[in-house]
Amino acid sequence: MRVSSLVAALATGGLVAATPKPKGSSPPGAVDANPFKGKTQFVNPAWAAKLEQTKKAFLARNDTVNAAKTEKVQQTSSFVWVSRIAELSNIDDAIAAARKAQKKTGRRQIVGLVLYNLPDRDCSAGESAGELSSDKNGLEIYKTEFVKPFADKVAAAKDLDFAIVLEPDSLANLVTNLGIEFCANAAPVYREGIAYAISSLQQPNVHLYIDAAHGGWLGWDDNLPLAAKEFAEVVKLAGEGKKIRGFVTNVSNYNPFHAVVRENFTEWSNSWDESHYASSLTPFLEKEGLPARFIVDQGRVALPGARKEWGEWCNVAPAGFGPAPTTRVNNTVVDALVWVKPGGESDGECGLAGAPKAGQWFDEYAQMLVENAHPSVVHKW
Repeated sequence: MRVSSLVAALATGGLVAATPKPKGSSPPGAVDANPFKGKTQFVNPAWAAKLEQTKKAFLARNDTVNAAKTEKVQQTSSFVWVSRIAELSNIDDAIAAARKAQKKTGRRQIVGLVLYNLPDRDCSAGESAGELSSDKNGLEIYKTEFVKPFADKVAAAKDLDFAIVLEPDSLANLVTNLGIEFCANAAPVYREGIAYAISSLQQPNVHLYIDAAHGGWLGWDDNLPLAAKEFAEVVKLAGEGKKIRGFVTNVSNYNPFHAVVRENFTEWSNSWDESHYASSLTPFLEKEGLPARFIVDQGRVALPGARKEWGEWCNVAPAGFGPAPTTRVNNTVVDALVWVKPGGESDGECGLAGAPKAGQWFDEYAQMLVENAHPSVVHKW
């Protein structure tokens, strides 16, 4: 059971006035404070606009209940993905929208961004292969044409906070998938690229979270110390004094934070939901001198019985939008629940018949996520 689950998992505008200061601004020197506390997580209007199609589909069936639920989803914060050089403008759009919201509410905004464009990206699965290749000067292009302008943009927006997710799935592949030649060849590129991103994003308003996959991938007892060592190597490579806030788990996956029902395929793992995974990984991170702080993606959560094993990761059904983003969590090492993956965007041409390519809008799936949405999305805490 454990072996089969593990093998399957491997496949896988205007400036804000300087005074008064927005509520939620961190006091000087408060480096250990939870950056999400007292702030408003950014609601991405570009993603909300895509859900208009979903709402119209419900209204066309006279389903006013789910149309109203869709409106609640549209008001829920989610991360902005920057997955290609051409998408760097997404940062500008997010900054302008966050400033507008901050000016309107007087509350400090924290904008979630995903930095996702390593050369030879997605070396084991390939559904989300990127635009850069290490064979074609990809690492240098990544540094100069992607990471540097990314860093410059967030550094200039000192009136906002940013929570930045670094390169989903990348280091996890180096923990478990070096037997795949493409991943083995990509390993030094991944390490150097992420280390460069860490060193480039050292701003007081920027909070970095390295991707740590999920409990079904790295949560096994044998993988936990290997994962911590891999993360420590990359942080060390970033240079002395370079810091991260912590780690992000479950990006684009379907694991619950607190499992209501423990699935049979988790039987042999202590990391049987993402809260347990964070707790399982914590002592190994601390042993390596790393900060054991987490954010957990709950943008999509599989319904009990939806999967036969953790390795099912593509357009899993049935699923629903997970718990609403919040800092009210029952785990002292977790900063916040967040929605990193924008629900409704396909995982790839897999999982369900008719699924479009990775990243394209899959409205039938979005409708299912709304129908099965966690109650907290409709009745926000």
